[in-house]
Amino acid sequence: QVQLAESGGGSVQAGGSLRLSCAASGYTSAPVCLSWFRQPPGKEREDVAGIYRGSGATYYADSVKGRFTISQDNAKNIVYLQMNSLKPEDTATYYCAAGKTWNWNGRRFVCNNMDTWGQGTPVTVSS
Repeated sequence: QVQLAESGGGSVQAGGSLRLSCAASGYTSAPVCLSWFRQPPGKEREDVAGIYRGSGATYYADSVKGRFTISQDNAKNIVYLQMNSLKPEDTATYYCAAGKTWNWNGRRFVCNNMDTWGQGTPVTVSS
């Protein structure tokens, strides 16, 4: 069974950067895709970015496009989320998740059918 472990969260001032890591282990067949989600306190969860393991194709939420970059090291089974120009509204717990399908949602391809989630890592951005 796939296990995901996030790390790299913390506190930073607005305009700063953080890099989150998601280490995957324990799978017999690799997930099709991996995504980063975030959930601010008291708000709904948002799909922030995703990556297709085969080709490395990516997508981003409009709220982070141009500031966040998702990447992968397939040899190490790690997916990264580089977060630059952080804003207070980026404050949330960030989760990585493994998906079974890479589907067209009418606008772009996204990672779907998430079947494994990490425990989350908190990110706090102060103004």
